[in-house]
Amino acid sequence: MKKVALSLIMTALLAACASTPVPTTPADTSGSTSSNTSTSQSTTNPSTVDLTQGQTKTFTELTDPNNILSSRRVYFDFDSFIVRPDFHELVQAHAKYLNTHKDAKIILQGHTDERGTAEYNLALGQKRADSVRKMLNVLGVPDNQIETVSFGEERPLEAGDSDAVRERNRRAEIVYNGEATQ
Repeated sequence: MKKVALSLIMTALLAACASTPVPTTPADTSGSTSSNTSTSQSTTNPSTVDLTQGQTKTFTELTDPNNILSSRRVYFDFDSFIVRPDFHELVQAHAKYLNTHKDAKIILQGHTDERGTAEYNLALGQKRADSVRKMLNVLGVPDNQIETVSFGEERPLEAGDSDAVRERNRRAEIVYNGEATQ
């Protein structure tokens, strides 16, 4: 139902953008004061259309590449399930978002590289997902907003046996409800 509503909103926004002038910003020094110029540019040159106008705050925050919330991977050291300090800010940002959006829910997906047995990797992936969950809990996010699952070594980001590939596969993914999973 949410996907249908979002599709309808996006369709309406795209239709509205074709006839809406692109607003000038204080940094715009082109000196153009004619709104007709902006309107004709927006209908003939799609690169000048601001498609973010009117989107809901939730959608923008989670997908804006300039927002930390668009980052969804917490990486781990080899054979470890401790959230590294360089990912504390990321987890804190998602905790703040979840605390202000009580209807939002996430799935934490734990992953490992290919080394180790299948059973060991499933257990380690679960511990990684649980580590992020516990950190979110400490930051005030209730368990009813969080689900955890382990994929072990079954869903690598990349295939290969280099150290760099293995590092990228040792992770926990933060997936918000309604988003496609890895």
